[in-house]
This record gives sequence, structure tokens and C-alpha cells, in this order.
Amino acid sequence: MNKFISLVVLFLLSPIFFVICIVILFEDYFPIFFFQERIGLNNRTFKIIKFRSMKKSTPNVATDLLENPEKHILNSGKLIRKLSLDELPNLINIFKGDMNFVGPRPALLSQKELNLKREQLGIHKLKPGITGWAQINGRDEISIDKKVELDYYYLQNKSFLLDVKIIFLTFFKVLKKSNISH
Repeated sequence: MNKFISLVVLFLLSPIFFVICIVILFEDYFPIFFFQERIGLNNRTFKIIKFRSMKKSTPNVATDLLENPEKHILNSGKLIRKLSLDELPNLINIFKGDMNFVGPRPALLSQKELNLKREQLGIHKLKPGITGWAQINGRDEISIDKKVELDYYYLQNKSFLLDVKIIFLTFFKVLKKSNISH
């Protein structure tokens, strides 16, 4: 079902994809997409696909680990990130089966503490998502321990209704631009 819905949403959002591609192309040329190794289901790695919102010369680390993240963000990238449009290509990851719409956000390989704590609680057995319980309850503004606590809550209470609630609340968070630090 996730694959079918992701295909429909990709088709419906294709005009937005096209505009974002053109904007990135004019500002900083190719590549338009950013690929990064992430931790997925059962700790298997996969390449997450995002619109590139940062300059080509940016080190491949978590944004919060950059000394001055603002100097690396493209002018268009500021809006792309604030509206979470950089995540739209994650729909391709859903279609490929790497992700779901809802689940814990896939961690970077370098986020060893987060990955270890998720594994200890069995959270690594969930397919990662574009959005999740931790994203609507703090996103970039919460500690690793709080993120794991929220991911564990999702693991324990996972249901269709909770997923619908998370998707619904995600739209409001994105529109309000809540809890986004970069």
C-alpha cells in the first residue's frame, strides 16, 4: 500500500518536483539530488534521496555538527528546508521499499549513540519513515534520549490511527515551520 500511495503522491507532486529541480539547477547546477547512507530496517544501510539544499562543498555530516551551517545552505535551500521540501524525494525511498511514510527518521551511520539506543529497545526493527512521533514532538530541538523515548513510544503504540495522526500533525508542523533549527 505504501508503494502505491507513494507513486500516486509522486505523480501529484511532480510539478513541485520540477520547480524545485529548476531552482536548484539555476542556483548551484548539478547534482539536484543528495544521496546519503542511512540506517534502515534491521540496521541495514540504504541511500536516502533528498533534494540538495546545501552547497556542493559541504562536508557530509549531520547539519548540527557543522561549525556554521548557515554558510553552507543554498539561498533556495533555506526555503526548501523550512518547508521540508528537501524530503519529498523520500517518496522514491518509500516506492523502493526502504522507508514508510511513518516511522523513526533514518539515522546517519555516524549517529552511533542514537543507533545503539534504538537497537537496545528494538526500534531498529521498524522501517524508517519520512515523519514520525519524534518529528512531531520536537524534531531538531530534542535530545537523543528524548528522540529514542518517542521512537519507543511509537514502537509500543504503532497503529493505523496513530500513523494518520502523525501524518496529519506533520502537515501542521511543516506549515508552522516548527522545531526546525537549520
